[in-house]
Amino acid sequence: MAGLIKREDIDAVRERADLREVVEQYVTLKGAGIGSWKGLCPFHDERSPSFHIRPGVGTFHCFGCGESGDVIAFLMGMDHTSFQETVEKLAGRLGIELRYEDGGKGPDKAEIGRRQRLLDAHKIADEFFQAALQSPEAQTAREMLTGRGFTREHAAQFSVGYAPKGWDNLLKHLRAKGFTDEELTETGMFSSGGRGIYDRFRGRLMWPIRNMTGNTVGFGGRHLYEDDKGPKYLNSPETAIYKKSQVLYGIEHAKRHVAKQRQLVVVEGYTDVMACHVAGVETAVATCGTAFGEGHIRIARRLISDEGGAGEVIFTFDGDAAGQQAALKAFKEDHMFLAKTFIAVGPEGMDPCDIRQHRGDDAVRELINSKTPLFEFAIRAKLREFDLNTIEGRVGALRATAPIVGAIKDPAMRPAYTRELAGWLGAEMDDVARAVAYAQKHQPSPHLEAEKAAANNQGQPNQRQGDQRSGSPSHGEPAGEQLRRSAPGYPRPDTRDPAVLMERQALEVILQHPTHLTAEQWEEIFTVRFTAPVHQAIHDGVRIAAASASDPRNWVQAVRDEVPEPIKSFVSELAVTSLPTNSDEHLEKYCQSILNRLVELKITHQKANLLGRLQRMDASHNPEEHQALNRELMELEHRRRALREAEWG
Repeated sequence: MAGLIKREDIDAVRERADLREVVEQYVTLKGAGIGSWKGLCPFHDERSPSFHIRPGVGTFHCFGCGESGDVIAFLMGMDHTSFQETVEKLAGRLGIELRYEDGGKGPDKAEIGRRQRLLDAHKIADEFFQAALQSPEAQTAREMLTGRGFTREHAAQFSVGYAPKGWDNLLKHLRAKGFTDEELTETGMFSSGGRGIYDRFRGRLMWPIRNMTGNTVGFGGRHLYEDDKGPKYLNSPETAIYKKSQVLYGIEHAKRHVAKQRQLVVVEGYTDVMACHVAGVETAVATCGTAFGEGHIRIARRLISDEGGAGEVIFTFDGDAAGQQAALKAFKEDHMFLAKTFIAVGPEGMDPCDIRQHRGDDAVRELINSKTPLFEFAIRAKLREFDLNTIEGRVGALRATAPIVGAIKDPAMRPAYTRELAGWLGAEMDDVARAVAYAQKHQPSPHLEAEKAAANNQGQPNQRQGDQRSGSPSHGEPAGEQLRRSAPGYPRPDTRDPAVLMERQALEVILQHPTHLTAEQWEEIFTVRFTAPVHQAIHDGVRIAAASASDPRNWVQAVRDEVPEPIKSFVSELAVTSLPTNSDEHLEKYCQSILNRLVELKITHQKANLLGRLQRMDASHNPEEHQALNRELMELEHRRRALREAEWG
């Protein structure tokens, strides 16, 4: 079992990882001052850039939605991977060998090597199929795409390919790339016969199936020719890298849109996913030859972050009997969601691809917008099993549907559906309400059990690793608003107060340019008291972090680790705020000026305390102490003037 990664190795990953290089794989950046870059935030929609990074201290912050953190937090948010997965991925990319605590072990190196060979083989096969789609032999495949309303650009967008006819086209290609038959057998792309292995996919239109991080792990192929006696759709078998219950087709295209919109649209086929995305429904995915199940639900929860039920999952099924059965099966899994679940059935039983082909892009969007709550669909489907024209039928229908209504987790929705059910049955409201209450009391809601199980499965991360992401506020909420709402003990500092403004400026310098401080300045700063509670909390974090910080790129994260949860994002905000400088020389002068003013403020506070003591003291009773206080006042004033002279040269 894998143990916890050692802290020093996590720090080494942060130190070696180039934040700017990583971010630029997702965001176009432009300069925003010395050592700072900005771009459009990848975590929420915006037209003007509010996303800032400062690679020197390894920190990013969005002034629009409040997302913030280090390079690890950024990749966790973009790739939707866990902390440990992200660190291990970065370490592998950087050539860092990780160590684990308490005798734990990381991923087996031999297994990693085997998995990487499988991924490499799939990547090469993916490129092979895409290139083959442009060959003369693939004319039938291209015509099928065109006939379904897809252009060459659409095919390229989804990496659609073609598996040539013949028994060993892909086999020869991969052998030439250095893969052994033993390795190729494990990929699932080949079948075994009396003469050895041969291509599994032959004469088919091909779709690559990719995991959350965009790696190709399998394929789906549609038959094209009359002499192909195989199934209409042929998928890769399960392998070490491909588990049907853990993969959704199109997830690599949809994941960012799903996370932003908190919506997941589940369709039935590869062309349906393509049609939805082309039509503007970019949250669409499909299962790969299996029903939508628990593994897929975990993916949905991970992307939607459906705490509080604000997200939505929309299933699209054909209107035929099979489609209705699929919808009811999805309803059985509804208790696994905290998001609201819906169903969208196309007109005349058409799927999204048919709708787009015959009625256009707007009709696809209209299909999704016309969704029906899955609870309503399930209740109506159950009612159809009874003859509501008879007393016996209505009683049986009430007994069958009351548990469905009783299981609704939203306390505001449950009474509404109770009223609806009374109307559909033609029954008295009180009778239906009693039946629902009885069902709710005597049949434990699967939703509550699922929510408890989900909470238990998520568990509590260890303090070292779990807090890397915990400071990020909700998407779409300004960082300042989040600070006011979530941290009653830490109100947003009012920088109209000159002293508070100076405190903020000093913290900006300390967080952004810790190497500009001398040992003497650090000693002075450690003893300063800040007036704003949030500033003092960050200052306390600075003092603790300074005891163990070793590399500037870990500095801000070290401070974030030591401050209260609600103000972690504010630390990142201060760490990326642009300073009013335009050159290295000006930057040095600005930093020293701000730090001197901070020390001067400390001296001013000390002088005020001494003056208060002098005013309360009777000099005739204690002349020696009175003289000592005066001397101390003079020394403080001398230090204050020296700081002023140093600032103004």
